[in-house]
Amino acid sequence: MSSFGKIFRVTTYGESHCQSVGCIVDGVPPGMSLTSEDIQPQLTRRRPGQSKLSTPRNEKDKVHIQSGLEYDKTLGTPIAMLIKNEDQRPHDYSDMDAYPRPSHADYTYSEKYGIKASSGGGRASARETIGRVAAGAIAEKFLKQVNNVEIVAFTSQIGEVKMDRNPFDPKFHQLLNTITREKVDSVGFIRCPDLSVAPDMVKEIEKYRGQQDSIGGVVTCVVRNLPTGLGEPCFDKLEAMLAHAMLSIPASKGFEIGSGFAGVSVPGSKHNDMFYYDEESKRLRTKTNNSGGIQGGISNGENIYFSVPFKSTATISKEQHTATYDGKDGILAAKGRHDPAVTPRAIPIVEAMTALVLADALLIQKSRDYGRSVVH
Repeated sequence: MSSFGKIFRVTTYGESHCQSVGCIVDGVPPGMSLTSEDIQPQLTRRRPGQSKLSTPRNEKDKVHIQSGLEYDKTLGTPIAMLIKNEDQRPHDYSDMDAYPRPSHADYTYSEKYGIKASSGGGRASARETIGRVAAGAIAEKFLKQVNNVEIVAFTSQIGEVKMDRNPFDPKFHQLLNTITREKVDSVGFIRCPDLSVAPDMVKEIEKYRGQQDSIGGVVTCVVRNLPTGLGEPCFDKLEAMLAHAMLSIPASKGFEIGSGFAGVSVPGSKHNDMFYYDEESKRLRTKTNNSGGIQGGISNGENIYFSVPFKSTATISKEQHTATYDGKDGILAAKGRHDPAVTPRAIPIVEAMTALVLADALLIQKSRDYGRSVVH
């Protein structure tokens, strides 16, 4: 469906080449200061046309807040946001009507609905994520105001070029403790904070773009200052909701939290995160963080960190031997404007979906805290 969240809930709308895309956000607490300037920076980080490494589609992605505010304060009512599609070129896709694009959603959407958008990817297009990013910016402001929560994502791999993200290396955790969006963006469009590999990542994308091809990558994300107690066992564990959110992003192909797959080769005696009492914060903390900030599906107050792989962009200009909808062999060389690598532009989307999960989880826990206070 097109809605996500229980209390802090977003519904997105729009297709790749329709008149506009956007969202309705329900459950935003009343009385919070909010303007378009709180939302626009993340939309600008996500928008196309930022670099020669991204699609040349030129969209400003300027947000227009339609409802839910008065005198720059939230009313507690639904907030509608609209972003116009100004650089539409549906005619780019007219020659592809006969072909379901390999590894795209054309065939499956047609099978599911009996009809599909004839231009772009329709709802499967990354244009749909604009509404998520706009809603996520509101969720993030709420989290920052309530608990100074910080969410920072960055590119950790492009193709075969990767930075060191060994979960057992203290240097990696030092990076997670200190990385900022300013640092991530200072590297340029590639958004990799490791300057020893960032230039090679750029070259990797340029290589495949020159071959009319595409390449995938990995986004790593860290959450700092999240309070303890968030997450709903058994089926809505915090990591399960984060995985749900990440795997709903177009082109995502996995989710790894904490030590992830590396943890299977480490015995419990070394993998367990031992507790100690921290005098500064006046609470229990863990000496290591192999759990990735979540234990039993509930946040434990340590950094939450996870990685999400994104596949190579499905629509490419390189000729591919495939078949038409009626089963005839053919050759497809897709037209249109597409990213040779979606990974750098996925970063604000990952941050947005993380914020939506955490804002919802925080509001759910606040309602539980209130119930507990009443009965006691």
